[in-house]
This record gives sequence, structure tokens and C-alpha cells, in this order.
Amino acid sequence: MEFSTPTIDLIKHDLNRAQVVNSDQILYNRIKESGDSKVQLQKAAEEFESVFITKLLQEMDKTVDKTGSIFGEKSPYVDAFKGIVYQQIAHDMASNPRTSIGLASQIYKQMEQYVE
Repeated sequence: MEFSTPTIDLIKHDLNRAQVVNSDQILYNRIKESGDSKVQLQKAAEEFESVFITKLLQEMDKTVDKTGSIFGEKSPYVDAFKGIVYQQIAHDMASNPRTSIGLASQIYKQMEQYVE
């Protein structure tokens, strides 16, 4: 059985969308199961910073000249791998007070008064 190119593109789109929904659900569950409201706020702030850093790294990657490098060719596999690596780096940075850019702590300080 052979699939046409539009069918394959539709399948890829649906798989990518499913991964996004699953990763969002994982983040939500990680925050919701973390404990009381203050801890949930801290986790949400860290996850927000993590998303921000991930986007920052992805945009920075677009500015790098990749000619002749091992990641020089445009490939969905390499892009997916880099996306996973950037997410992990961002999560590690945001959750460590020594490497955080401080966005999570500022969000927490601003929102703490609204949480019981």
C-alpha cells in the first residue's frame, strides 16, 4: 500500500500535534501533582521560564551558520533532536537557582500574593 505525499504530510502533522498535546499534558500533570498552591506556582513559573529559554535557544540556533557542519543539512530528524535537547537544557537551567535567568523567581514574587 502506497501513500500519496499529501497523506504522508497529514500523518506527520497529526503526529507532531499529538506530541505537542502530550508534552503540554505532561507539563500540566507535573505542575498539578507537585503539591500545594505555592509549590504549583513555583513549578509553573519554572516551566514558563523553561519555555522562554527553549524559544530563545531555538531563535539563536537560526542565526548560526551551519555550512559544513555535521548539522548543516536541513533534516526533520536533526530539528526534532535539537528541539528535545533545547527543551532539556532549558528545563535544567530554569529549575536550578544557579543557572536560572531569574524569570521564574520574578513571576513567583509577583504572583505569590494571589495564591493561598
